[in-house]
Amino acid sequence: MPELLALWHAEHAKFGRLLAIFEREVEAFSEGGEPDYTLMADIVEYLHGYGDTYHHPREDIGFRRLVQKDPGSRQIVQRLLQEHRVIAEGGKALLTRLQRQASGEVMPRSTIEGAAATYLVYYRHHLIKEEGEVLPRVGACFTEADWQAVAAELASGVDPLFGNEADARFAALRKEIARAAGSAPAQI
Repeated sequence: MPELLALWHAEHAKFGRLLAIFEREVEAFSEGGEPDYTLMADIVEYLHGYGDTYHHPREDIGFRRLVQKDPGSRQIVQRLLQEHRVIAEGGKALLTRLQRQASGEVMPRSTIEGAAATYLVYYRHHLIKEEGEVLPRVGACFTEADWQAVAAELASGVDPLFGNEADARFAALRKEIARAAGSAPAQI
């Protein structure tokens, strides 16, 4: 069932596109501008809501199976599993800050800037590790039986941003993704 591997790669590419848009907004801080807090909140809401609820738990299942098949992967997998938890907690806290700022609450720019920049760098580094080190190992050592076992445990969910049943709350973000797609290549 290599389609699960293809799904993980495709989701990473989508997350990378979102992080590129997020980075543009974070750069507004250093340029003395005003970032779009609502757009930033939408990105983190999606990454937290979909990524932390469906994407990361699916990877967790596959990565744990990888350790059974390739014990040499234990250290990197344990690190990535920990990063999944840190990304979820950091995203939740950042989302709260961004939503409060977008609703008009005033807080020091440095509070949001620091949290946003940390989230961006941490998430991007995480994706690079998965793409460069772990997913190739998964692809090389999983058999059809492994893919079937992972698929049997997977929680499924509808992707509210990129799926066929896209959620209306992400309409502005979809427009921004389309606009950004015409101006810059996707990056992780």
